[in-house]
Amino acid sequence: MVGYKFMGKAHSHAYKDVGMFFELDADVSMQAICGRDIDGVQAAAEKFGWSSYETDWQRLINRDDIDLIDVNAPSNAHKEIVLGAVKAGKHVFCEKPLALTLADAREMLQAAEQSGVKHAICFNYRFLPAVQLAKQILTEGQIGDIHHYRATYLQDWLADPDFPLAWRLNKEVAGSGSHGDLNAHCIDLARFLIGDFERVVGHSKTFVHKRPIPASSQGLTAVASDEMGDVTVDDATSFLAEFKNGAMGTFEATRFAYGRKNYQTFEIYGSKGALRFNLERLNELEVYFKDDPPHLQGYRTILVTEGVHPYTANWWPPGHTIGYEHAFIHLVYEYIQSIVNGSDFAPNFYDGVQCQQVLEAVDQSIEKGAWVLVEDV
Repeated sequence: MVGYKFMGKAHSHAYKDVGMFFELDADVSMQAICGRDIDGVQAAAEKFGWSSYETDWQRLINRDDIDLIDVNAPSNAHKEIVLGAVKAGKHVFCEKPLALTLADAREMLQAAEQSGVKHAICFNYRFLPAVQLAKQILTEGQIGDIHHYRATYLQDWLADPDFPLAWRLNKEVAGSGSHGDLNAHCIDLARFLIGDFERVVGHSKTFVHKRPIPASSQGLTAVASDEMGDVTVDDATSFLAEFKNGAMGTFEATRFAYGRKNYQTFEIYGSKGALRFNLERLNELEVYFKDDPPHLQGYRTILVTEGVHPYTANWWPPGHTIGYEHAFIHLVYEYIQSIVNGSDFAPNFYDGVQCQQVLEAVDQSIEKGAWVLVEDV
């Protein structure tokens, strides 16, 4: 694994616990974790359960005792590490966004496909039981033809203008702000649930242009210094979309929504009913079916914890809810099984490229002030 902070902890937890709850066709051995700060990576190795540590990712990818490279370093490091790992013949699991640009993402996909390794991208929210149930309901046609897809991803961790200038606010490192970080998840869920995008038009805003340079940072927290630096990414980006199936879409991502901690939602309205999901209540899915008897019509809330629901039989009795970290375990389970058995896996680098294409189409639409066809990007 390359990276050991917020996402490093989430990924490590998945590798450590997946074999406890799922029947794998191969054992998972956590061989080595890598980071530039020797004290930090050594501490992470001991705390997270890794057998060893490295401070040079090139040395890591060339080790004979490693088959899979997990890349969750900052976004500007993804391309170089992934290409190196693929060249070394390693399977690769990469955090999102896949790259800083669509051109880089396409290069990474091409390299992975040519090498024949298994590649995956961490769109983990696909693997929540409630999202999987929504997919099942849609596939079965229970809410009919899709008319509307509404998505939000609202956070408030940057609403305070005195919050330090974390790396996610630096375009050279992160690529973009709320758009690439938050809208990326919304875009992937939309593609997973209802299909590909046809065209988009967007609007973007940076509310705070200067922030204190951090003296130290960890995850989504930081300690400010007395120096100030420039914010070079968006604080909020919204866009309209038309899907290839004719559905209309609205998307909104911001880090300036007080009271919203990790409020990722989708609402899907069809000719026969509707679905609603809220990540802050991730064990629930709201459904509405227009063919219910008139005196019983209305949204019903399904607690997605029954043994018949996706993945839940591997966890606890009904009503014993799961959390954010379980989506990573489900993803890792499916990915490892695909490596061992040679089966297809998604989301992979292709999905990363498709997401990046929509992200860049929105950016182009903002520059032009007009609709942009996604396939033209």
